[in-house]
Amino acid sequence: MPETWAHRADLAESAITERHAQKLWWMPKTNMAVVTWPPGLKDKIFWHWHYWWQAQYLDCQVDATARRATKTRRRRIANTLRTVQRRNRGRLTRNQYFDDKAWLALAWDRASQLPRENGKTTVKRPRALQDLEFDLLAGIDPVVGVLPWRAGETFYNIPSNATAAMVFARTGRLDKAREIVDWIFDSLVREDGLLSDGIRMRMSGPEVVDKVYTYNQGTVLGASLEIALALRGDVGLAHDEPIDSFEYSERADASMFYITHIRAIVQAIALDMATPQGVLLSPPEESLEGDGGLFKGILARYLAEVAVRLPEDSKENIATRKIAARLVMQSAESLWSHRLEVDGLPVFAAEWTQDAKLPHNYGLGPSSISEAVGLVRIDERDLSVQLSGWMLLEAAAKVAAAHA
Repeated sequence: MPETWAHRADLAESAITERHAQKLWWMPKTNMAVVTWPPGLKDKIFWHWHYWWQAQYLDCQVDATARRATKTRRRRIANTLRTVQRRNRGRLTRNQYFDDKAWLALAWDRASQLPRENGKTTVKRPRALQDLEFDLLAGIDPVVGVLPWRAGETFYNIPSNATAAMVFARTGRLDKAREIVDWIFDSLVREDGLLSDGIRMRMSGPEVVDKVYTYNQGTVLGASLEIALALRGDVGLAHDEPIDSFEYSERADASMFYITHIRAIVQAIALDMATPQGVLLSPPEESLEGDGGLFKGILARYLAEVAVRLPEDSKENIATRKIAARLVMQSAESLWSHRLEVDGLPVFAAEWTQDAKLPHNYGLGPSSISEAVGLVRIDERDLSVQLSGWMLLEAAAKVAAAHA
């Protein structure tokens, strides 16, 4: 069974590579993903290149390499890192959206920690990654204590903050990660256990933007898990001196706070964001194309992390792991059963319970006046939708391997 899911993830990777991967402006040793297939002229020349989509593309490449490292995969990652920097005119921080930069920092960090061909890992963190981390730290609003969505905004949301909290937790800034996630739990938990999108500061006071998105649940799961494990000493924190019994007890209690939230969020997702069979669904306010095409895949990524990494030291945690694993595996089964195949490679549906549509007549030109004037848009054409499918299959491969 693990081999089946690994093979399907390989096919998803091949589909993205075949249809989307391309050199930047025909320069050697470059690689980026074109944002549509079939692509328009502006997409072919990377007029539109979508900074945070490329971060997700990089993250998927890291998933595949971590699962089975090859020279080709390592080389493609190196080319992608180089190309993102070039397309962003040398400085990765040249972007006003903090969530974009946090996503790239997460992917860059994972890529930098992959073992090299000699089996060794990089000891020193890359300068580009440090620049992104310091930019996120500098962007924190000193009054509110968290990141705005973008520079100059008074909207403070989960996409910027939970993603940045994951960065901080993984790079040893645990106190800052906890401050951010604690703010999320204090401000944005709904009665049904799901998380609202953010808070907008108005003249009359704070206003909760009560929209529910799948990827927000995923990023908060990911940040909470990183913090909980770090507090337990499983990852991230090195101590020069032994921890005394009081400190150990205090850290264990703090860890349990985040684990309890993880359990509640997974339960809420199973009840309100999935079919009775366990297939993840997009809520009504969530687009299935463009940026929204990535949202369910991101949730699946962090559900897989919960299914594999949440400590198995209580019956409640074991039950939560099982629910998370079921959501991932049932979603992957549905995605795969509803795919199209073109030249032997999959095209994934935007909604995982529905059959995939062939993107724009397979590039053969519009078949109707509506298509010709752009009134009909096929969600499956977007890189985001196809990356989300690849992300889900990598998540399924990880869960299947862990439960083999």
